[in-house]
Amino acid sequence: MVNPSRSVDPLVVGKVIGDVVDMFVPVVEFSVEYGSKQISNGVEIKPAAAAHKPRLHIQGSPDSNNLYTLVMADPDAPSPSEPTFREWLHWIVTDIPEGGDASEGRELTEYMGPQPPTGIHRYVFTLFRQTEAEQVPHKPPAGRANFNTRKFASDNGLGLPVAALYFNSQKEHNAANKKR
Repeated sequence: MVNPSRSVDPLVVGKVIGDVVDMFVPVVEFSVEYGSKQISNGVEIKPAAAAHKPRLHIQGSPDSNNLYTLVMADPDAPSPSEPTFREWLHWIVTDIPEGGDASEGRELTEYMGPQPPTGIHRYVFTLFRQTEAEQVPHKPPAGRANFNTRKFASDNGLGLPVAALYFNSQKEHNAANKKR
């Protein structure tokens, strides 16, 4: 059983709760993996390691009728000190079955890996339980800049999140490009 009060602590410390979502009680567990690296809150992932969509698995019974919507966004675009594009949308997948993988859902917005221009950026995976199949319209958001996870959830009747995870990433400095 998840200890809800402890599982939101890193989201509060990382300001995911506040900047991206409101306080919620986690009731679902899910995992996100880039290759062999499993994401835990606040872990550092290089942009190159996250260039391709991750494997995202929702714990639970495959016999369940529960479906979920996943939103991945960067609240620190273009820079953490001046996040004028908050949030930058990276991925939306809907109709993900409980006990299943994001690849079994419907991709509404194509995955875009991290490309932080400056500073350390947070990349937040927020999971919402749907009340019905195809609850989220087939029409993707108009653009990626200034996306709002809260508004998206409200507009689509998704309510509060049931789980969230985030990782940090910053621009990679290629040693070959440095002056010697």
